[in-house]
Amino acid sequence: MQDTNIEQLKSNFSTDVLLEIYEKMLRFRRMSEKTAQMYQQGMIGGFCHLYTGQEAVLAGTFAGCKEGDDHITSYRCHAHALACGVSEKEVLAELTGRATGISKGKGGSMHMFAPEKGYWGGHGIVGAQVPLGTGIAFHHKYMNQDNICVTSYGDGAANQGQIFEAMNMASLWGLPVLYVVENNVYGMGTAAKRVCAGELFERGQAFDIKGEKVDGQDFFAVAEAVTRARKFILEEKRPYIIEMDTYRYRGHSMSDPAKYRSKEEVQAVKENRDPLMNMFDYLIDERGLTEEQLKELDKKVKANLQDAVDFATTSPLPDASELMTDILPR
Repeated sequence: MQDTNIEQLKSNFSTDVLLEIYEKMLRFRRMSEKTAQMYQQGMIGGFCHLYTGQEAVLAGTFAGCKEGDDHITSYRCHAHALACGVSEKEVLAELTGRATGISKGKGGSMHMFAPEKGYWGGHGIVGAQVPLGTGIAFHHKYMNQDNICVTSYGDGAANQGQIFEAMNMASLWGLPVLYVVENNVYGMGTAAKRVCAGELFERGQAFDIKGEKVDGQDFFAVAEAVTRARKFILEEKRPYIIEMDTYRYRGHSMSDPAKYRSKEEVQAVKENRDPLMNMFDYLIDERGLTEEQLKELDKKVKANLQDAVDFATTSPLPDASELMTDILPR
């Protein structure tokens, strides 16, 4: 039945819309690659966690959401900012600590926010975004809004106690929250299967929360699951869990050489499950586009990204007067 739904969903997307989605996925990937390069050149400092390899999760999730839905995630947040409508200029300016950054250059890689765009972070404390996202979902219910909060976390955060406390409340109060578990196989150097008992999508069973696992490398599988989950959440007035079976190509952060896995393992995913190549092949094989057309689109994305790099690296640093602003009193 799910395969039938996916095939139906494919027919609902026009070729022009799919091109826009592919362009977004390219933007996620190219910005991650450029961020890694800038970090290695010393232009970006501090902690830095990249999203390379997980682009279909984000593109598919947003394709299944509606205007007015909110999004909150962990510190692997650069691509999420783009997906919510933040520009590359604002993201790269934040990464380089500039006043023109999305958080005025004071949040850096891990703390990016754009509430006016439905983007609530970017959170550095592992798992902290889950109770916050549950609270945002409470707002939607309290205000009688037909919207949800997509609350994303990784396999590395899946064992945090606050997640289970939040799920208990979400179930009791019937909150419109979609918990998205981005299982990219490894936490901070440890394989998920070594530290996570059972299936992550089944973690809500104790709280009467349904869940499922989908192929997070397949845009259409993700979009179909999120579309269906969103409908269920609003109609049944119940939360839902989707575990995305995905993979990160780089280490946990820029300081992680990822020696706990083989090069062959990473290469096998790139060759057989890469989300960009999946969409690239589909657009050529099923929609009649040419390699030249898609390569031109990639050139356009790279050119826009270079403009963003130039903007970020020439923007001013925050003024000293900003040092003590945006700080809550103790």
